[in-house]
Order: sequence, then C-alpha cells, then structure tokens
Amino acid sequence: MKATENNLSRFLSVTDTQFHIPVYQRNYDWTLKHCQQLLNDIINVGKDDKATSHFIGSIVYIHDDVYSASSIRELLIIDGQQRLITVTLIYISLMHLAKDLNKQQMFDKINESYIINKFAKEEEKLKLKPTENNNKLLKLLIQGENLQDHAEYSKLRMNYLFFRKNISESNHEVILDGLNKLVYVDVALERQKDSPQKIFESLNSTGLALSQADLIRNYILMGLQPRPQAKFYNNYWKDIELLALNESNREDKVSDFVRDYLTMKKREIPNKSDVYKIFKDIFTLEGNVTEIENLLAHLKKYAAYFNKLLNPSKEPDKEIQNRLRNIDKLEINVVYPFLLEVYSDYDDGVIDKGTLIGVLDIIESYVWRRLTASLPSNALNKVFMRLYEDINKDDYLGSVQRVLVRKRGTGRFPNDKEIKSALREKDVYNIRNRTRSYFLEKLENYENREIVDIDGNENITVEHIFPQNPEPKWRVVLGEDEYIKIKDSYLDTIANLTLSGNNGKLGNKYFTDKRDMNEDNKEQGYKYSRLWLNRFLASCERWDLAEIEKRFDLIYERYLKIWNYPIFEETDNMDNDEINIFDAEDPTHKKLEYAIFLDQKKDIKNVAKLYEDVMKELFDIQPETFFTSEELCTKLSLTTDKEKLRKPLALNNTVYIEANLDSKDKFERIKLALNIFDIKDELLIKYATSDDE
Repeated sequence: MKATENNLSRFLSVTDTQFHIPVYQRNYDWTLKHCQQLLNDIINVGKDDKATSHFIGSIVYIHDDVYSASSIRELLIIDGQQRLITVTLIYISLMHLAKDLNKQQMFDKINESYIINKFAKEEEKLKLKPTENNNKLLKLLIQGENLQDHAEYSKLRMNYLFFRKNISESNHEVILDGLNKLVYVDVALERQKDSPQKIFESLNSTGLALSQADLIRNYILMGLQPRPQAKFYNNYWKDIELLALNESNREDKVSDFVRDYLTMKKREIPNKSDVYKIFKDIFTLEGNVTEIENLLAHLKKYAAYFNKLLNPSKEPDKEIQNRLRNIDKLEINVVYPFLLEVYSDYDDGVIDKGTLIGVLDIIESYVWRRLTASLPSNALNKVFMRLYEDINKDDYLGSVQRVLVRKRGTGRFPNDKEIKSALREKDVYNIRNRTRSYFLEKLENYENREIVDIDGNENITVEHIFPQNPEPKWRVVLGEDEYIKIKDSYLDTIANLTLSGNNGKLGNKYFTDKRDMNEDNKEQGYKYSRLWLNRFLASCERWDLAEIEKRFDLIYERYLKIWNYPIFEETDNMDNDEINIFDAEDPTHKKLEYAIFLDQKKDIKNVAKLYEDVMKELFDIQPETFFTSEELCTKLSLTTDKEKLRKPLALNNTVYIEANLDSKDKFERIKLALNIFDIKDELLIKYATSDDE
C-alpha cells in the first residue's frame, strides 16, 4: 500500500486511465448541502491568492498494474467515489458553460483532460465509470442533454443542475483556480499484496456510514475480478436487494434479511450491529468463485421467501397471502427465521399447502393469544429461533403445535381459561391502531362472505357503545354504582367496543337512541347495521353490566373459533412439565426431576443443588455484578470471610454466600439474581412427580 499527498486535478487528468466505481459500492448519494459546501470551499480557495491547497480527504483505489488491450489502466475506487463523481459534475458544468461562452479551448481542455480518454475505444472513453444506473445518466449529462424535465429522480441529475445554476461566467475562472488547488491522500492498493477488505473496514470504522448489508455485499464481491464481480452482482445481489425491499415504504431491509438468515443458520439472533462480523465468521470466502456463487444462490432463494413475508401481496396464493397479511399486521418479525425454513420446505415439496396454512394459523393463534394475555414479546425470540429443530417431518403441523402448547412460563401458549380472564378486562381500545384493527377485523369477518376492511375504509371507526363521555341520561338509567363500574372497568374492553360508519352521529347518546337512530332515513343506528359486531346490539333493550357480560360471552366463543388452542390427549396431563422458575409453585417439600439453565439440561434433584449451580454459573459469567449490585450482595450475604456465614457456599476460592436457607428463600434469591442479570427466561425446572419422590 502506498499513501501520498496528490493534486486532484493532476490525478484526474492522467491519460489513458479509467476510474471504475465497482458494482458493490453504495449509490451516489451526496445531497445539495454537500455540493454547496464543496463549491463554497473551491470558490474560497480559488479567491485566496496566498492559499496553495485545500484538502478534501482520501481516495482509495485498487490497481493491478495491468492494462487492457487498448492500454487503458483501470483504477477500482473503493473509497472516494462521492468526491470523484461530484468534482466530475463540476467539470462537466464548466465544460458546458465554456460551450455557451464559445470558449472552445477551455471546452477541449476540460473534456480531454478530465472527462474522456480521447483515443480510447467507446466503452473505455469516459474517464469516470460509475455504477450502471449512474453511468447512463452521466453519458447524457456529458452529451449536454436537456435534463430539466427528466422525470426520473436522481442525486446525480439534481446535483448537476445545481452546479449548472451556480457556475457562471462571473465565477468560473475562480472555480477553475480552486479546483487546481484541491489535494487529497492518494491510497493505492495492489490486489496481490494488500487486503482491500481490511482497508475498507478500517475506513468504515472511521465514519463511512455503511449498513451491515453494504459491508456484507462488499465482503462478498470485493475480492473478485471485475467480470465475475459484475456477473454475481447482476445475477444475485441486485435481486436480493430488490427482494428485501419493503414496498409499502420503500425501506431497504437487506440487513434485516441477512440477520434472519444468520439466525436460521446459527440458531442465535445476532445483534444488529454484529451481523457483518458474524457473517464473516461463518462464511470465509477468500475469493472462491464457486463457493461465493453457491452462497449467493442460497441467499437469493431465501430472499424470495423473505420478500413474501415482507410484502404479502407477492404471494400469488390468496389463502396463504391472507395468512401472511395477518402475521404482518401483528408485526412479529421475530418469526421470520422460522418461516423462511418452513417456506423452503413448502417450495421444495416437503409439505403441502394445507400444512403451510396450518403452521401459519397456529403461529397467528399463539402470538395473538399471548398479546391478549399481555405476555412479554421478548420471550418469542428463543421460541422461534429453535422451533424448526423440533419439527417432526412425518408429523409436521402436529409437532409444531405440540412444541408450542408444551411451552411454559413466559413462553407459554395461553389456554382458553387464561384467555377468558385476560380478555374480559383487557384494554383493547388503547392498543396500537393496527393491532386493534386486526382484532376487530378478524372478529367481524369470521365466516363472513362480505369482508369488512377497517384499515382500508376510513369511514368505519371504532365505536364505544357506552360512550367515553356519556350524556347524563346514562347515569340516570344505570344508577350511580353500575355507571361507575362500567366507566371504570369496561369502557375500553372488547365487550363495549364495536364498529360503525356513523360514529360521529352516534356520539355520546343513550343506548336506545344510538340503536334506533335513523336521521333523514339514513339508518345510522345499530339495528340497521349489517355487521356481526352489531347484531347482538340490535336486539338489546338496554346496555348494562348484564348485557355487557352476555356480549362478552358471544365474542369469547367466537374468539376461540378464530384463534384456537390445539388439543392433544396429553394436554391435560402437562401440569408437571417444565416451567419457568418465576411461574413455579412454592418449592417447599418438593423435589426436582431436572432443570434447564442457559439452554443446558442439568440433572438436579433438589433446590439446594439448583441454588448452588445457578449461583456459581452466574458468578463465572459476570462476577462483578455480585459486587456492584448492592441488593444482590446484601441478600446473598456475599463475603470473602466464610467464618461470618452459618453455612458458607463457595462461589470460587475466595468468595462465599450464605446457604443456610430454606427452599423458598433459595428460590427468591435465584429469581433476584436472574432479574438483575436480565435473564428471567433462562431457568426452567421440572418438579418430580409423586412416584419419582
């Protein structure tokens, strides 16, 4: 590697040289603010007779000291393309200004020094060769095409128009002087001697804002020669970028896709900032063309499945598409790594359409029941990260159902009894709008031939039957006690919510007035509605606690049909299965069959042994926490003097905690430690049955 200070104009004017922006580079993205700053700097240094130079950063490129058949030397730019392209736009603007001013000598000098290789063949004529989409536009700019009305938005076009507007007869000589004073650090790499990837990583760590996906793309493609590089970019990576685009908001999700792909491969969820690092650890490519193509083909295959999860409309089968839309509405991206593998099995013919739909349905039921029961969403990470490993291919759907139903603790699949209790009191109105719409749409459209679209119909809104600000008649009819109880406990629950296209009209009126409203014969009232959610209301004579309870029972029955809970013969005999320690019963006089801590199954038969193993392992992982957490230190009686303890338990050779505790106290201290370490989901126990005892 050679690094020297160089003059930018001199660098650009070297004959028979082409500055090639490789396909793996990010797009040209300088804004008008960047362009204004650069132009100001150029004008200021151009005006200053005492200034001899102005530093604009570094340009890093790969050269092989190999020339093409036409003696054109190619420099592969790996850092500095934004500056190179922008300065080239300035020179193009100056060239066209020279033409406007009939300054032929100035025109020829700029054109033949900075824009073209005069005697090269056509494909090598332009000195700057940006990526394909910018290359076409750059040629149009050089040819002087009128781009004022060009429909396609492009930073290249917008920045060129900015320079054309701001470079004039009055300032062009100052700008030319300023351009001649620009200097940069010239970093020349030789492919056979230097590691472009390591240099690139170093540049990125000092502020080049690239995404994890950008780094991965560069890692895959940078080590290749230009021809396979272009082939692999156009045949694979370009498609991956298109497939990993969220079409609803045009958001690039390639980094998220690769993260899900790595989760699928490793059964561990990488931190978002570590995706590139872990990708490199797994795939050591080292320029192996066959290996790289196989990897890209595999990534592209799974990107096609990711595309359907991200954009359900891309799934041609309407029944599958509808399931994907529901999962999308629930915003449970954590399920994607698992579904990528299930989709692959469907695509490869391992499972049929019915099985795929069944898997999507059970996931939807599992997630929605958990949301209903207000269970923590972070528990889903581990559930779906490893779910595919437990699939029995001979009983695909059944095995998925069994695994989910057998989950305990914070990862559990809430049963009907738990749902009834949670749903009766749950505030449904104040959850996220998209989630609330999902719930009401599913309730309304179950076995309904006339589908009601809430999200797509702004005229249909959520209506409180007992209003948020009821008119005085409600208090008079209900009486003070019932009025207060409904307002305080049932106002925002599902039993008191419905859908209406006349919410503004119905307002705060008393129930029978809302039920029968027919102003101007427009049938605003509940009794005229075709919606299932209003069917019960049409026949009600009043709206009180008794009617709220009746409507809740109807909704609950419908809920169980939509979001069903799988029933197996062994379901009722699972009380002694694995359970999170935070959900376990009092351990007094109980023995253990085993424990699972940090994904390791341990042959532990009693609480004393559980206490010892968990505390020692936590101390090995992060000993400083035992000293920095005052609460943990005090509760455990942490000390280096074992004589102070009645029954010392050694965490290592010098640190001890008190072990003279009953089973209940040991449980409480274990739970305290797990809370402080933020790993509440990492300890499962299984109590021994009476026969085992």
